[in-house]
Amino acid sequence: MKCTRCKATAIIDLPSHNSAFCPECFIKFFEKQVQKGIDQHKLIEKGEKVLAALSGGKDSLALLLVLSRLGYDVTGLHIDLGIGTSSEKARAVCERFCKKHGVPLIVKEMEKEGLAIPKVKERLNRPICSACGKIKRYYFNQTARELGFDALATGHNLDDEIARLTSNTLRWDRAYLSDQGPILPDDEGFRKKIKPLWRVTEYETAHYAFLMDIENHYAPCPYSTGATFSVLKSVWTDLELAMPGRKIDFYQGFLERGKPAFTVEEEKKGKELRPCPNCGYPTSSGDICGVCRIKLAVSGQ
Repeated sequence: MKCTRCKATAIIDLPSHNSAFCPECFIKFFEKQVQKGIDQHKLIEKGEKVLAALSGGKDSLALLLVLSRLGYDVTGLHIDLGIGTSSEKARAVCERFCKKHGVPLIVKEMEKEGLAIPKVKERLNRPICSACGKIKRYYFNQTARELGFDALATGHNLDDEIARLTSNTLRWDRAYLSDQGPILPDDEGFRKKIKPLWRVTEYETAHYAFLMDIENHYAPCPYSTGATFSVLKSVWTDLELAMPGRKIDFYQGFLERGKPAFTVEEEKKGKELRPCPNCGYPTSSGDICGVCRIKLAVSGQ
């Protein structure tokens, strides 16, 4: 198998692009796809300050590296959840990675915020994953706002977006369908959110991480019990094998022709946001925000 670009020996075959690449040409292809995705939806411009959410996994670290290599002003943000050795290892990976590549890193420690996930799990009578996600989103947005970043970037790839779109469509969740896409504009106290990896698959991101020698933390969270997204990803893997290119075609088709049917204005009716009286975070609860409620529960108040 020969590289489509230079005719050297190829190491990766991409039927969806009718192409195969050697290591050097694949890196160029991957970075070009990310830049194309940024340009296609005007996610960010050179000179804007970007805060990249880092979990320590391959996708978020690949995101930080590719944005840096493309010339964007990017800083990493890691939320240390205080989950014993799991969090220690994830944080150490992020710290080593950012030091190696000369990228600034901000770490928010949930233990110091009174929100270490083990303590939260002890106090809440609901799935911990939901609370953990709420806490991370809160500190991602709060940090981006307080430190003057123009955008918050996450490492969601095409497989993540396809699984989310399929799940939302199966439930006809209009509110989530109205927000689905590679960009959520700055709005009502929420910093602009972008997903620069939306055009590349998990398979392609894994190859990029390997070729760029990205050390990553891949152990599952000890509190995770599996997710329905893994089932949907498996379905889409089989479909993509039978019909190469179907993932990107389906997702782009939704963005161009499906999403306009789900207007943000309609879905926001009755959901007016106001600042939380405790912390100022936007909330539609009519009272304190969800994270402040979690803090009260953990403190026993």
